[in-house]
Amino acid sequence: QVQLEESGGGSVQPGGSLRLSCAASRSSFSGAAVGWYRQAPGKERDLVASISTGGTATYANSVKGRFTISRDGAKNTVFLQMNSLKIEDTAVYYCELVRGREIYWGQGTQVTVSS
Repeated sequence: QVQLEESGGGSVQPGGSLRLSCAASRSSFSGAAVGWYRQAPGKERDLVASISTGGTATYANSVKGRFTISRDGAKNTVFLQMNSLKIEDTAVYYCELVRGREIYWGQGTQVTVSS
């Protein structure tokens, strides 16, 4: 069983930055793809960014150039650096790990962007 824990959420003004972390139990990120999703109230959960087992990153068009996903294998952690935050980035952000047919989710961390 893999346990994921997100952290780093909070409240920030438009234009600000936050760095989210997704920590995994043991060496769970080995051989796994990891994605960051977000879900705003009343909306579906959407993919924000993902990083493949080979380290290739992909991004939703809405966050390209502002968000960066990265992984630190030694720390079993995946990060989402979020810059130039907008009000519409407000959501609960979730970390997802996929390894073969196994899919795991964290509990989410709230990000609120408001003036």
